[in-house]
Amino acid sequence: MFEDREDAGRRLGRHLVQLGVTASVVLGLPRGGVPVAAEVATALGLPLDVVVVRKLGLPFQPEVAMGSIGEGGIRIIDADLVRRAGVTLTQVSAVERREREVLERRAATLRGDRPRRDLTGKTVLIVDDGIATGATASAACLVARSLGAERVIVAAPVGGRDAANVVEGADRVICLEQPLGFQAVGDSYWSFAQTTDADVMRLLEKAAARS
Repeated sequence: MFEDREDAGRRLGRHLVQLGVTASVVLGLPRGGVPVAAEVATALGLPLDVVVVRKLGLPFQPEVAMGSIGEGGIRIIDADLVRRAGVTLTQVSAVERREREVLERRAATLRGDRPRRDLTGKTVLIVDDGIATGATASAACLVARSLGAERVIVAAPVGGRDAANVVEGADRVICLEQPLGFQAVGDSYWSFAQTTDADVMRLLEKAAARS
């Protein structure tokens, strides 16, 4: 169990240092992944940025991901799940349109005047607070690739035993803990309070000042 996201980030950071992981930048997944990523960036002495993605939830069960979207028009759809759930193309489009609006608004809010970091030819470390379905992490990998990243590593404090298989587009997936019977990311945290946009902006500003 982790006390909170900061504790998880510190422990993950120490683990990555022990593994000898190197990268040019740490990219946190807003919102919950950024407090973890901030601690990892501190441990590795790397700059911090965000890669904004959104889960596409089933219309009648939003917590279940039928796909994900990311900056730059990235889109992943689980066609098999969509078919089995009986979701129509019209419904998929409606969910995507709504989430795309949220994504673009959040990206503008979180970055403010700061330009997106140049990832061309670089190794990037994408960090989230956990890996469940892998949908958002996969979208983040595609965003990083589309921005020129040469190598993509995904790291999280906790994930399922199949974490490495559910994340698409990563060269390496690292989970500090992979408990048997893993169900939900929040189950591994004593405190799993919602992270706000203000929290993310504060962490990004602090990291930028340190850099």
